[in-house]
Amino acid sequence: MEKQPRLLCSQLSVENRVCDVTLSSSFLSWREVVDSSKRRIAANVYGLLKAAGSHCVPVCEIIAVQETEEDCPSTDVGKWQKVPQNPAGSNQHAFTVSYVERTLKHRWRCSEVTLHCPDRKLCLQWVQAIREQLTLLTIRPKRLLVYINPHGGKQRGKRIYEQKVAPIFSRASITADVIVTERANHARDHLKTEADLKKYDGVVCVGGDGMFSEIMHGLISRTQCDSGVDQNRADETLIPCGLRVGIIPAGSTDCICYATVGCNDPVTSALHIVVGDSQPLDVCSVHQNNAFLRYSVSLLGYGFYGDVLMDSERKRWMGPARYDISGVKTFLSHRYYEGTISFLPADGSVGTPRDKIQCRSGCNICQLPSADKAVYKVEDSISDTENKDVWQVIRGKFLAINVACMSCACPRSPKGLSPSAHLADGTADLILVRKCSRLDFLRHLLRHINKNDQFDHPFVEVYRVRQFRFTPRYQETDSELDLREAEGSSSKRFFTQICREHQACNCAPTHSSWNCDGEILPHGAIQVRVHCQLIKLFARGIEEQSVFEDPSYALCAI
Repeated sequence: MEKQPRLLCSQLSVENRVCDVTLSSSFLSWREVVDSSKRRIAANVYGLLKAAGSHCVPVCEIIAVQETEEDCPSTDVGKWQKVPQNPAGSNQHAFTVSYVERTLKHRWRCSEVTLHCPDRKLCLQWVQAIREQLTLLTIRPKRLLVYINPHGGKQRGKRIYEQKVAPIFSRASITADVIVTERANHARDHLKTEADLKKYDGVVCVGGDGMFSEIMHGLISRTQCDSGVDQNRADETLIPCGLRVGIIPAGSTDCICYATVGCNDPVTSALHIVVGDSQPLDVCSVHQNNAFLRYSVSLLGYGFYGDVLMDSERKRWMGPARYDISGVKTFLSHRYYEGTISFLPADGSVGTPRDKIQCRSGCNICQLPSADKAVYKVEDSISDTENKDVWQVIRGKFLAINVACMSCACPRSPKGLSPSAHLADGTADLILVRKCSRLDFLRHLLRHINKNDQFDHPFVEVYRVRQFRFTPRYQETDSELDLREAEGSSSKRFFTQICREHQACNCAPTHSSWNCDGEILPHGAIQVRVHCQLIKLFARGIEEQSVFEDPSYALCAI
């Protein structure tokens, strides 16, 4: 790495130890001044890093700097008092730097270091120099619009914001306009019509995945409306949103936060917002018969996951435990659904769902040139007649049909539904689980919580797609049904016709509902299209664990 030119360098005191402190345009570092003979002895035992007392903080991860008032000497009489090692220590001036510190499991913490200067002039010089560098970080937000869902998850949203997030925003000199939602879709409606978005540098939601969905729908709809884009047209190219969205996790699962940051921790998410991180995110639009239904960023599930959501909605009084109970009940029912799936596969440049290349911070696939991602837009504009040889069609009986725009990882399923799905490559992973025995399906579900390949089953198929359509059997045209029934015997066709016309016989379930990011879509036949990098989050993707564990990271600029 090329060495950065020094902007300021002084010998300052940190915890009664003299340190060489250096500021460059990229890093703030301090190293304890130690005799070379002592350093050699200590290095053999503890390692050079600990012996030298070296630290390095990227300027982009400094939260704030402020002059520190020294405590006045105590005037209490008759009490033991600690005598400072340096008699002149009480006359020193100091400044405190707040910065990001990485801990275990992708968590960030706000740490502080206080540096003591021999005179106030030098102290002010350091404070001014650091603040000038922070001023150059124009990607950082100055004013935010915050929506708090007081009822999400365990109803802790308001307390989490006030106790953990607001103090960090205040320290970073961020102004926040806070709105506590009073009803469902309050945030969505406010963003679509009332909010003066020009005043803000970003929007923050305090809640779960449902709250984020509200913010996303309001922001995307507002952007398309202002740009004159008709959302009801499935082939319309949508305009990316200008404002970034921050997620403070306070819900039941917080899947989106976990998949983009690596943990569900409010402090970590708040610090990502403060430093101005930006992570593009793909969004799926869902249509039926040229009518817009919803947007999705994580999971679209038909069959098993749709049935789980439908059943859990009737048990909301149980809290998060309802998902476990509904999951067991749905698994035991073992329903399957017939239908036709057609999809437009992605090209090989974005990899495959089984290539074991996980999306991480600075992902090469998500950073492909925009021209590579725009190819499918040209293909999509071609008529269906010219594109018939590109689309693939699959018919069958399915226990689950899932579409994942991201890994869908969460604390219960650290790998997620599709571990190699990418956040911003313009594709989604289509996962088809065909009809199989309960035992086989259980083996497939269990692999979501272990390290085995959940796609390594003969009844599971997975494809990386840019668009897809699904038509349940009960909604297929007569010509499609006649084509299917021609493949079976006459007696089978006879009983199939009876069952189709008399649903009460209950010989087979007819249709499920779609689970769209935790919201129910009762429509069966849908058309889905992936829009590349339609929104941006205050995140940077999941960092490799080596960034948290490698001691050399702390010495990167020294």
